[in-house]
Amino acid sequence: MGPAAVPHVPVLLAEVLEALNICPGDVVIDATFGAGGYTRAFLDAGATVHAFDRDPDAIAAAQTWPELAETPPRLVLHARRFSEMVAAMAEVGVAQVDGLAMDIGVSSMQLDQAERGFAFSLDGPLDMTMERAGPNAADFVNEAAEADIADVLFRYAEERQSRRIARAIVSARPLTTTGELANVVRKALGHHPGMPKDPATRSFQAIRIHINGELDELAAGLSAAETLLREGGRLAVVSFHSLEDRMVKQFLRDAAAAGPRASRHVPLAAEGPAPRFTLAGKAIRASDAETQRNPRARSATLRAAIRTASPSKEAA
Repeated sequence: MGPAAVPHVPVLLAEVLEALNICPGDVVIDATFGAGGYTRAFLDAGATVHAFDRDPDAIAAAQTWPELAETPPRLVLHARRFSEMVAAMAEVGVAQVDGLAMDIGVSSMQLDQAERGFAFSLDGPLDMTMERAGPNAADFVNEAAEADIADVLFRYAEERQSRRIARAIVSARPLTTTGELANVVRKALGHHPGMPKDPATRSFQAIRIHINGELDELAAGLSAAETLLREGGRLAVVSFHSLEDRMVKQFLRDAAAAGPRASRHVPLAAEGPAPRFTLAGKAIRASDAETQRNPRARSATLRAAIRTASPSKEAA
């Protein structure tokens, strides 16, 4: 897939560009390359981009991008998880960067391919692995204990009927396709056509997050971003559901706090370390116009921050 064939415009693109404030010559990390929408915009703004993706299909699709062949290349592809950014950048001799963007979750490219098994709107094998390797969704739903399935559904989707769904999944084994799993969940929850939201959505989200270790990846990725951003470097994180956004919000709130909130009676010496980030405004959500153009933007939230001169938490 060449740069002219990027199949979608990523959500909140204008807002992400504003948050990063890219200048020609900046070094920017796109931690979640996907179909390359953010990377294309960063390159057009004059940046050198290090693009990460654990999905081999995403990396393979970018091999014809002309910036790869420039001297020196303005696009460097890393077929790795974004939790590995610090090590990967050290290997190419880059200690700090000017900007870093993260677009958390599954990409449109993955959702639109039935064989990847991420979406129940397209019947396909129960895969859901971002790396096309390792234990997949079929392994989990067919082999995990009922209690473990219920725990995953409750923890990662806040599904109140997790035990009922887990019991139905175990009773229906073996399950091999997305359509089969979706129908089991719908039946367990009494779904009928015409309901505003398909109840299988939450279960698919939870299983995908679990088998890909997405929340652990997010925590490690945020820590890596703190290590890699120079003083004044900018971070922009787009998330799509409450668990992700909660993690990003808490991370930035902690990193932006100058120690515990003290009363005027507490001496200054009792204050904690200086903030590692400064928050760049409030959370931003997609406009009505954008959600009409792209319904997937409906749940997107952007949070941005600017790195201070304080040592990273890892370094401290």
